Amino acid sequence: MQNQAILQASPTLACSRRGTTMADAAPTATAAAAMRAEAIFDMSGTVALVTGASSGLGARFATVLAANGARVALAGRRRQELDRVAAAIADAGGVSIVTPFDLKHPDRIPEVFDEIETAFGPIDLLVNNAGISSSGAVATLSFDDWREILDVNLDSLFLMAREAARRMKPGSRIVNVSSILALRPRAEMAAYSAAKAGVSQLSRIMALELADKGIRVNTLAPGYVVTGMNRDFFASEASQPLVDEIPLLRVGQVEDFDGAILLLASHGSDFMTGATLVIDGGHVLVL
Repeated sequence: MQNQAILQASPTLACSRRGTTMADAAPTATAAAAMRAEAIFDMSGTVALVTGASSGLGARFATVLAANGARVALAGRRRQELDRVAAAIADAGGVSIVTPFDLKHPDRIPEVFDEIETAFGPIDLLVNNAGISSSGAVATLSFDDWREILDVNLDSLFLMAREAARRMKPGSRIVNVSSILALRPRAEMAAYSAAKAGVSQLSRIMALELADKGIRVNTLAPGYVVTGMNRDFFASEASQPLVDEIPLLRVGQVEDFDGAILLLASHGSDFMTGATLVIDGGHVLVL
């Protein structure tokens, strides 16, 4: 309470560590009122790299970013699917390039960044979305299966983020995609949950380390989302017990994340770093 009182009484102290005053740090009410949504979320001039962009959330993220002005590099394993996403972006008037890349071969990461920089210039935004999933009880989970999940979902994400951080200029952003299973335990999801919990904590540490460089790092934690891989399951009665757990009584659709990715990728989150944005229909509240 004493420290709080000091900060309230002397607003200059609150910003002294950065060498600024409150007047320097905060925009005026008039300036804030002048901002319009299209300006806040305009991605023009941004070079974005989205991993896992061939389908599901990754394809949607790439499409939304391009629709709002970003030039987007589409990274993923399936060239044909990436070409399909690129064609849809072009049909809508957007700009993208396809960079086929398997995260199981991390030695290619610098080469991928080089290719994108040659085509578009330095990357301003990394959306670390690629990942794989599997289930299995701890007692029966093989070490190979455990290692594969951590290799792709955590190790490769770290290597992508590290390469981006080495190259990014001030004002750049990294969005790491985690999961609500990083926040709450669920039986038979040990490897996936452990990897995603690692992603969430890594994001917070990166946010601390990169803040002085002007690079923001935030985490997006989705709940269950309908994609091509699980569409049949969620269309079946077998999914109903899971759906019934969710307070909003439905699973997510990829378009439910449009606002979230634009927020974390744009000027709308200029004062956010180290944050986790949960989009799950309230599911984490009852897990």
